Amino acid sequence: MLIGGKYVEAEGQRTRKIIDPSTGRTFAVVPEAGVEDVDRAVQAARAAFEGGDWPSMTAQQRGRVLFRITELARKNAAHLARLETLNVGKPIVESEMDMADAATCFEYYGGLATKISGQTLPVPDQALSLTLREPVGVCGLIVPWNYPLMLAAWKLAPALAAGCTVVLKPAEQTPVTTLEFGRFLQTLDLPPGVINIITGQGETVGAAISHHPSIDKIAFTGGTETGRSILKATSESNLKKVTLELGGKSPNIFFEDADLEGGVDGALFGLFINQGEVCSAGSRVLVQRSIHKKFMSRLILKAARIKLGDPLDRKTKMGPLITAEHRSKVESYIRLGIQEGAKLVFGGSRPRDKKLQGGFYVEPTILDQVHNSMRVAREEIFGPVVCVIPFRDEEEAVAIANDTPYGLAGAVWSRDIYRALRVARRIRAGILWINTMQPCYVEAPWGGYKQSGCGRELGPHAVDEYLETKQVHINLNEKPIGWY
Repeated sequence: MLIGGKYVEAEGQRTRKIIDPSTGRTFAVVPEAGVEDVDRAVQAARAAFEGGDWPSMTAQQRGRVLFRITELARKNAAHLARLETLNVGKPIVESEMDMADAATCFEYYGGLATKISGQTLPVPDQALSLTLREPVGVCGLIVPWNYPLMLAAWKLAPALAAGCTVVLKPAEQTPVTTLEFGRFLQTLDLPPGVINIITGQGETVGAAISHHPSIDKIAFTGGTETGRSILKATSESNLKKVTLELGGKSPNIFFEDADLEGGVDGALFGLFINQGEVCSAGSRVLVQRSIHKKFMSRLILKAARIKLGDPLDRKTKMGPLITAEHRSKVESYIRLGIQEGAKLVFGGSRPRDKKLQGGFYVEPTILDQVHNSMRVAREEIFGPVVCVIPFRDEEEAVAIANDTPYGLAGAVWSRDIYRALRVARRIRAGILWINTMQPCYVEAPWGGYKQSGCGRELGPHAVDEYLETKQVHINLNEKPIGWY
């Protein structure tokens, strides 16, 4: 692990085996941190923030550091993508896209570092009032297993641009690319303690980060229940600032005038990309009844073309799920949907190919005639299972779309731009796409309503989450107050 500028083992020499989900075999061994390791990392980050060289750097110098990180990410992209695929199981082409997005993220915030500024405010007095934007301090960054390095970049880049120091914890299942990236960061000769990377179980390490009184802010991406526990922990310690990007059950709405070919592609991509292990997955496909039959026939036809296989094979379009336990959870939801009355029209099983038997594969699965009250329509499955829900008209589509505890994302497909915008404005979610599904750009904010979290990542909004605002009032009237 990277603590205080040095690579160290965990106290007690504890380790964890890391599994390649495409084979079920161990491909790496990493340290297993404990509470004492969290404390070491936090102390290193606090020392770097309070008395190291990092706080005295100019914004321009910090921006240059981020540009150098960008160069490292691009130079080592092929190596990191391969490790990401081995660790997560996602197709290699998708891992390459993730590495490119991570590099772009560092580049964007490298440019934004010099654009952080306060304001001069007119006040009704002989005085000057202004605001300063200052780094929040030491940040605990907790990253999930579905996009390990890309989501680490989403948090690390704006935190560094703001002038913070960090303790970064990758998911216990997928720490390899983050640790390897940290090794590359060592070549930059960063002040020790600015970036610390620790590995270990969420219930131990994540909880210790959330409770630690010397951490000023938590940024977390993951499940809603874990988000709740983080909020509770921060309220019991020092009322840290918190941003949470949590679960979703996003509606992907198709009206009768939608482009059918593009729409079917959008429905498949919206759910089956990254094996459906995506917080913003369009897992509820709402289809107007007048086109339901035609839509379903094309959806099933195209789903049959999705190639499951070795994720290092460039022709593979879907890899394994992250663990055997997660596969069992997804399979239990498929059985539950059938028990609830949904109609299984495609997939639902493990692939028969003997070459895939050692991995944690599940076929792309389509459940039709789902009702929004079913658990498969209300709970986040986080796997390749799409629930198709028919609707009559615009009013019913909006009602179904909003009838969820989540509010991360959604999409509307229609050639009627008036209707598309009208519906998009009525859906209670933080991200809405029109006639597309899942595009994500570093320039635009990412985050949700309701139980999908609080705060925003990406864009200029993200750096605001790592800053405090200080008011400075300068009296320009030499006359005494004279109150007494």
